[in-house]
Amino acid sequence: MYLIDAKSQAVNDLSSLLNRRPSMTLLSGQICVLSHCVRIVLLEKDVECTVDFLPVGGDPSRLVEHNPYGETPTLVDRDISLYDTSVILEYLDERFPHPPLMPADPITRAKTRLMISRLNRDWLRPICELGDTLPLNPPAELRKSIHDGLIALSPLFRDQPFFLGPEYTLVDTFVAPLIWRLPALGIDLPKQAAPIMEYGSRLFARPAFRDSLSEQEREMREA
Repeated sequence: MYLIDAKSQAVNDLSSLLNRRPSMTLLSGQICVLSHCVRIVLLEKDVECTVDFLPVGGDPSRLVEHNPYGETPTLVDRDISLYDTSVILEYLDERFPHPPLMPADPITRAKTRLMISRLNRDWLRPICELGDTLPLNPPAELRKSIHDGLIALSPLFRDQPFFLGPEYTLVDTFVAPLIWRLPALGIDLPKQAAPIMEYGSRLFARPAFRDSLSEQEREMREA
C-alpha cells in the first residue's frame, strides 16, 4: 500500500510512484478514525492501494465526486466508489479473502456486525464529527461514555487476546484506532482497565497498525 500526503506530493520519486499507481484509491481524512480502520485492513491484507490524505479544509469537490455525502473514508476501485466504513471493509474482506477478518459461522458474523454497528454509533461516528484537527475536544458526555464503556469491556481481555476470542477480526480493526486516540480525547483509564490497555498494546504492535498511521495520528502519542 502506498501513502501519499496531499501536502508533500512534490517528493523526488513522485513520478515513478504515479507510474505504478494501483487502480484502488482510498480517500482518507488526516485523523479520521473510520479512515484509520480501513487503512489497517488494507495493510493487514497487503492490498495494493493508494491512500490519498485529503487536506484539512481543502476543496471537497473531488470527494463529492465519489461520495454524495462528502465524507471519508471513500474507496474508489476502478468503476466503483464505496462509502460507509462497514460496506468498504466487508467488500475488502470478500474480495481479498486472506487473511479472513470476518468469522465463518453466521451467528458470530451477526454478532460481529452488531458490535461494529454499536462501536460506530456510540463512539466512532461521534469522534469523526469532532473534525479533522487536533486537539479533538470531545464533549464531556462522549468522553464519559468511552471511559466507562472501555472499563466495562476490560475484563473481556483477561482470558483472550482479541475482542472475539483467539482470532483477530474486523472488530479489532475498529477498536484499535479508538484506543490509540484516548490521549487525544483526554481520556485516562484507571488501573482496573489494564487488560484493555494491554490488548491495545498488542494491536499497536502489529505491523499493519504501525504502518497505517498518518503523521498527525503519530503525533497523538508523541505529544
